[in-house]
Amino acid sequence: MSNVIVNPKTYTGSELEKIFFRPILSGPTAEELGIRVLYNMPVPTILPVVTHSGNVLSSLDSSSSWVGNRKSTIQKEIKLERVKAENAFSASDYFTTIFELISNQSGLNMEDLSGTQLEQAETELFRKAIAESIRMNMWLGDKGNTLSTGYSSFDGLLKKVREKTHSDYFYYSDDDLETSFTGNITELFEKMIAEASPKLKGLFHEGQVAFFVSPDLYKLYQDHLDSEFGTAAYADVQNGRKALMYKGFSVIEVNLEPMISSSKISDQFIIFTDRRNLVLAVNTADVPGSEIRMWYNPDEMENRQRAVFAIGCEILDNELVCAATNYIP
Repeated sequence: MSNVIVNPKTYTGSELEKIFFRPILSGPTAEELGIRVLYNMPVPTILPVVTHSGNVLSSLDSSSSWVGNRKSTIQKEIKLERVKAENAFSASDYFTTIFELISNQSGLNMEDLSGTQLEQAETELFRKAIAESIRMNMWLGDKGNTLSTGYSSFDGLLKKVREKTHSDYFYYSDDDLETSFTGNITELFEKMIAEASPKLKGLFHEGQVAFFVSPDLYKLYQDHLDSEFGTAAYADVQNGRKALMYKGFSVIEVNLEPMISSSKISDQFIIFTDRRNLVLAVNTADVPGSEIRMWYNPDEMENRQRAVFAIGCEILDNELVCAATNYIP
């Protein structure tokens, strides 16, 4: 049995969508991101801002003609950047990793590592790497590379929040946001709910408004819940919590460690907004050269993986965001 995997694989067109990106960007995987995910929308990708419907009623007796108003809609274009994702493994490390992924499968002929099971294992390995890189870039991206995040393919959501003015957002600015609310993190939740714009408050009843919080502040809220007594709290201690809520609003942990701690972006933050207002867009249909390739390089004795596609994220409406951070440079 050779300890080298040499079969090249290339995916384009519908295979690229079905095998790699659709599983990442739909279903439970997309829901874990907590925001709105768009895949292969027409380019340029232009969306209306999130808003509730206006008044469409009028008196039928007062006029028999059309009285519906043509109302202009505020739109936002999501700028997509052409990017590539690349991985390289030494031949022996790659073989060991793939072998571990498939060794427990029944009916596998270990003398012939060239079938569907091998392809599925290689696909899964690269797909997980792409999914995690998309998530980290979505939050920490800094195209200008001035914030030392380590992710410079496109501008992410935290940079876009950071660049907004105080008039657009409510900020609690302190050297240590965690210390300020150690007693009761719900004070901050309450303040952000109260300081939310009328437009955001108008969307509360639709059930899409949520808190996106850093791990330390998420833990503060967990500690607060643990300090409460009762049967429900006892069950939580034993079984853990699948998801946290505060007064009907989801509390979503955004874990960006260890990269965020070494960057110039605040590692303590809360973003209070409608999930649909934060948008990630990925396109593989309208980008020249979009593909997935996996091959063996005999000169370097490496197994290599490469993906080419377009991606970008955007905050559709600044008025629908209320943010708190420990420090604003």
